[in-house]
Amino acid sequence: MTNTSPTFRQSQLATPTDLETNATRDIAAALTALLADTFALYLKTKNFHWHMSGPHFRDYHLMLDDQGAQIFATTDDIAERARKIGGTTLRSIGHISRLQRLLDNDAEYVTPMDMLAELRDDNKQLVAILREVHELASSYNDYATTSVIEVWIDEAERRTWFLFEASRRSE
Repeated sequence: MTNTSPTFRQSQLATPTDLETNATRDIAAALTALLADTFALYLKTKNFHWHMSGPHFRDYHLMLDDQGAQIFATTDDIAERARKIGGTTLRSIGHISRLQRLLDNDAEYVTPMDMLAELRDDNKQLVAILREVHELASSYNDYATTSVIEVWIDEAERRTWFLFEASRRSE
């Protein structure tokens, strides 16, 4: 007879690690919430990419496509980092919606400047979230997690900068 209790199933996914149980639990949970936010930002970036309009369409459309690809590229790394330390991660769109802190935008129409400003603010919020996860991982001496987060912070800061500069009004 196979044991299918939640504890048994969870132990089947517990990747060996030298991190303490509390570290695995806390860091994996923080990474999973980060992953939900990253997917939310990815979808919003693609939404605005698809619905961009106006005289700067081509430049904004291409910039958001590049940013969306960069954001999406981090999703697998975030999820796999949670698994590498013995945790689990997202399982569904519903799971994302329960954890995400970045807000969706389902508006029928958003002006290009509002799109850029909203994405700028979301990327800035993501930087703050990344710093929190970095601090948590650092408190548990999880150097591998802090190291990759530093790269993601730099990427999100660059996106924030580009969105800020692209949304500045001409003088």
